[in-house]
Amino acid sequence: MIYPIVAYGDNVLRKETKDFPQDSKDLTSLVESMYETMYNANGVGLAAPQIGMSHRIFIIDSTQMSDDEDDKDIVGVKRAFINPEILDEYGNEWSFEEGCLSIPDVHAEIIRPEKLTINYYDELWNEHEEEFDGLTARVIQHEFDHLEGVLFTDYVKGLKKQMLRSKLVGISKGNVSVKYRMKFPIKK
Repeated sequence: MIYPIVAYGDNVLRKETKDFPQDSKDLTSLVESMYETMYNANGVGLAAPQIGMSHRIFIIDSTQMSDDEDDKDIVGVKRAFINPEILDEYGNEWSFEEGCLSIPDVHAEIIRPEKLTINYYDELWNEHEEEFDGLTARVIQHEFDHLEGVLFTDYVKGLKKQMLRSKLVGISKGNVSVKYRMKFPIKK
């Protein structure tokens, strides 16, 4: 099932999420639908708030981030993270241009630490504690932020933030053209 992507301006994107219930019977189908939704929108990560669910779950597929078969430094992962907690972020901070399916056509250079350690459950409820670095760590940090009600645009400051404001208002009003379904905030 392909869900519509929740657009910037919807309150669900600003709420801190709740743990996903361990007794839920539909976790596997939810994860499959999230992957289907993400791939349909050409994304590399998707968090539950982006499909209107206020639960602590996100998926990533950072294997798609390198087109260069000779680039052995980029080793991506395809993984579901349920009830994750980032235990530590460390290493050199580095800048990379980020975007978001909920905020189409907006990109900004965001500075984040290069490595992290995260504790999470997979879709079979096996617990993991792993370290990630590089682009995979960045995708995890970006998606984890969604679970905390934080968007990448929150890291943008000064003049750049002012320049983005009209684009963000436009997105919240549905003034955007994308090749995937979106759910816009209800106008009052």
